Amino acid sequence: MRLAAILVALIALASGQTPPPPAPALRIVSPPDGAYVSGPITLLAAAEPLSIVARIARVSFWADGRQVCTVERPPYECAWDAGDVVVEHLIRAVATLTDGSRLVASARTKKLDHGEIVDVDAVQVTAVITDSRGRFVGGLSRAAFAVYEDDRRQAIGAFTSEDVPLELVAAVDISGSMRLAMEEMKGAVREFLAAVPERHEVTLIGFNDNIIPLTRRSRDPAARLKAVDRLAAWGRTALYDVIIMGLDMLDRRTGRKALVVFTDGEDQGSHATRDDALRRLEESDATLYMIGQGRAGEAADLQQLMERLAKQSGGRAFFPDEIEELRGIFREIIEDLSNQYLLSYVTTNSARDGTWRAITIEVEGGYRIRAREGYRAKTARR
Repeated sequence: MRLAAILVALIALASGQTPPPPAPALRIVSPPDGAYVSGPITLLAAAEPLSIVARIARVSFWADGRQVCTVERPPYECAWDAGDVVVEHLIRAVATLTDGSRLVASARTKKLDHGEIVDVDAVQVTAVITDSRGRFVGGLSRAAFAVYEDDRRQAIGAFTSEDVPLELVAAVDISGSMRLAMEEMKGAVREFLAAVPERHEVTLIGFNDNIIPLTRRSRDPAARLKAVDRLAAWGRTALYDVIIMGLDMLDRRTGRKALVVFTDGEDQGSHATRDDALRRLEESDATLYMIGQGRAGEAADLQQLMERLAKQSGGRAFFPDEIEELRGIFREIIEDLSNQYLLSYVTTNSARDGTWRAITIEVEGGYRIRAREGYRAKTARR
């Protein structure tokens, strides 16, 4: 539709005519058509051209035939819970204009293939497979994988090797020690966020001894980049608090989830302890990437902790000597996330006893496997 409108305008200009104004239209920005969704998401619609916005009295959102909310002014968005399993949904947005006419847009989300719905209590694992030369291996089928929990083989339920939409939380250290490197760091973060495809949701957090969400679950590249401008250095470092908060944000939903934490210093201002952060990660199925620069990469105990946390989740830890190296590291993380397999299983051990369960993944072909090492079982509610 947009291409057709552009061609009409070009033809009109070439013939000396005034091109007709574009027809008013409404489109659903989030979730995009064909997306996989679950858990709390933001429904977002946009009107085109911008001049039509002044004529919109209200926008109503509907999900599977039920009204979710009505919004009377931009941004036209509202919160909606898609549920704990990845199933098909029909999303509609209806804009009522001041003259009583309406604009309608719709998007249909996708379900996982037959037999691949994730159970609420399923154990979810993302895995990266590489060959002996470190190259990513794609195209493997479910049959190529075997999953063991405490040495007992588990039946794989959900499985996909497609680039399933990702929810990403990027947490950037803005403590006072970052002041001199802040502009370079912001440039690297902008490049990182710009490289994240629009179908993925990004939350950007700045942290010192406070935790400051700058953008929440955004698919808008411009909004992501604008949020970076708000980063400013001051205060101390609350590393453990931001790890826990980031995981809490991610674990409300099923699907692929990743937390990227950049810091240049040891924890100085957290309310949580190191053990709190470790245990919270054991309960999470998010992949953690840790980037320690400067003092954080030189302190042996902190470096060991960051490596332990990242490896346990199936992620990686990086320790660049110079902040300029961030660009290469961010590219590696994007490539890593783009080559993940997503699978889940319902454990044969149904005890809710809070114990640690070791996970082992095997794959045909003798390839190298990077995945979470295990998880801590939920405890029974009393």
